[in-house]
Amino acid sequence: MPDNTTQAPGPAASDSTSGETDAILVAENITRTFGGLTAVDVDRVEVPRHKITALIGPNGAGKTTFFNLLTGFDQPDSGDWWFNGRSLKGVGAHKVARMGMVRTFQLTKVLSKLTVLENMRLGATDQVGERFWAAAIRAIWRGQEDAVTVRARELLARFKLDHMEDEFAGALSGGQRKLLEMSRALMVGPELVMLDEPMAGVNPALKQSLLDHVKQLREEGMTVLFVEHDMDMVRNISDHVIVMAAGKVVTEGTPDEVMSDQRVIDAYLGAHHETDLTEDHEVERMAEELAAGSTRKAEEDDA
Repeated sequence: MPDNTTQAPGPAASDSTSGETDAILVAENITRTFGGLTAVDVDRVEVPRHKITALIGPNGAGKTTFFNLLTGFDQPDSGDWWFNGRSLKGVGAHKVARMGMVRTFQLTKVLSKLTVLENMRLGATDQVGERFWAAAIRAIWRGQEDAVTVRARELLARFKLDHMEDEFAGALSGGQRKLLEMSRALMVGPELVMLDEPMAGVNPALKQSLLDHVKQLREEGMTVLFVEHDMDMVRNISDHVIVMAAGKVVTEGTPDEVMSDQRVIDAYLGAHHETDLTEDHEVERMAEELAAGSTRKAEEDDA
């Protein structure tokens, strides 16, 4: 299927001679404003191939907005980004997914009144039966649907949802919906999987299962970029961490490097997080300032 993507001039290409990291996704000079608020202002970001990269930052840092821009659900005011060396500027979300770059959502997007298996089937691309005229002739698409169903059941078994394939998706728990959304994303056969807060609202009993599934994606040669607030999870599974605050990338590096960076600590806790702001301390500080002011006034009167 033709698309309107263009070959990038080279920012996403690997360079084995210089030792640069092979980046599957590169974004440059991405900005997005809403009225007078600048939600995203990213100079450059590279997502290393075959790695798990965490995108972290305090609430309102612009992480989900940045996700939306990269995946075609929103368009930036400026900038460009490349997936496997191909520009995604102006490319629709459905075309981005067909290229092998898929995402999940912070609030799951399962189709509640379809069964779990039907939700999975919808994740497959290029289905002949979805074409208007072909849909009426079952013989044309029966074989493909059977193959799609086999693939769907394999993934449901992997995510331990196979026993619920005939249940309505709306009957699943929050954690099970996260698993369904992740497994449905894999129906595309993606190279890059983007997860927006995969642990949000998940029962602690299912968290380890989700962690294991994310790690498995890397072991199968896929690249993962995820937004998360759970720092234990970030440290546990991430190879690389990118930190955003106020729409900008503050720093990036390994989990240990990032967790010890003063800029990250300030972004999460505030620049004055070590200052004692208790009521007693504030009263004491004000008393000192008043005393100092009185002393200066007396000295001025004497003069």
